[in-house]
Amino acid sequence: MHLATPFSEKLDLVLKALSMSRGRLAADLGVDKSLVGRWASGAVTPSAHNLENLTKLVAQRRTGFTMLDWDRDLASLAHVFGVEPAVTRVVEQPVNGAAHGGLPLPGMDLVRMMTERRAATYEGFWRSTRPSIAMPGEIFHDYGMIRRGPDGLLNFKMGGSGLLFDGWMMPIEGQLFAILFDTVGQTPVFLIFNGVSLHKAVQLDGLILAAALNAARTPSSYPVVLERLGDLTGDREADDAHCEELLKLDTAATPESAPEAMRKHLIRDIGPTAAETGAGELFLLSSWANSLSKGLSSGGHLQG
Repeated sequence: MHLATPFSEKLDLVLKALSMSRGRLAADLGVDKSLVGRWASGAVTPSAHNLENLTKLVAQRRTGFTMLDWDRDLASLAHVFGVEPAVTRVVEQPVNGAAHGGLPLPGMDLVRMMTERRAATYEGFWRSTRPSIAMPGEIFHDYGMIRRGPDGLLNFKMGGSGLLFDGWMMPIEGQLFAILFDTVGQTPVFLIFNGVSLHKAVQLDGLILAAALNAARTPSSYPVVLERLGDLTGDREADDAHCEELLKLDTAATPESAPEAMRKHLIRDIGPTAAETGAGELFLLSSWANSLSKGLSSGGHLQG
């Protein structure tokens, strides 16, 4: 689909041109109204199956309409229906290497392309599980949300215990690279996760690089696991409110929320001795061989 025009804007134009409500569309397609709401809000884009059914439905009311018409820009799509395109705010796409929000990020063209394709895989409410550097042996959680923003990028928000980290998640080459900033001290945190190939991610694992919350602010790297808690509704205000409730939850892990297998994955032996004896690794890695990242197919029949 045309990357400069979000699908949500195209759907809005088509519905208005056909004088069709979201509820009527959901009923005619046989899908839940909340799913249509998520399409309309830009939270997700239709699966290939739903897009095909949507196209057939539109073609019944606008003869000659095909899947290729979704690739048109907004003005061209409006011409197909004989209507004037709505005046929308144009989000300027920075050229490759240009600043986004003041931060120079080379490769943004690739990030935007991959986000357009894969954003729906990772959008949702999430809980992280990670070891504490300041309190050795302790495990903590963070709660938050991944959601595509108006700029087309994935916004990544996590926090707990009075701390909030906000930033971006960038899918590239099968992995997810994230930059978060502490909203109090503006301290950056960097994360890399192993991605998933299936339709919907349910668990992600990776590494965090950050300054520890101790007196020395020691540069530290440690494992982290993200677990999906739920899906977005498509109602941005409702999703924001739910995220705020998650941020109030107790961050201390329990034996139930962080079982022994999870603790062993997060707290490992590393270094020359561990590698020589076979008890661990020479370096702290998040390799595909022992990755906990997994996803579900669109029908939920496949997992991996």
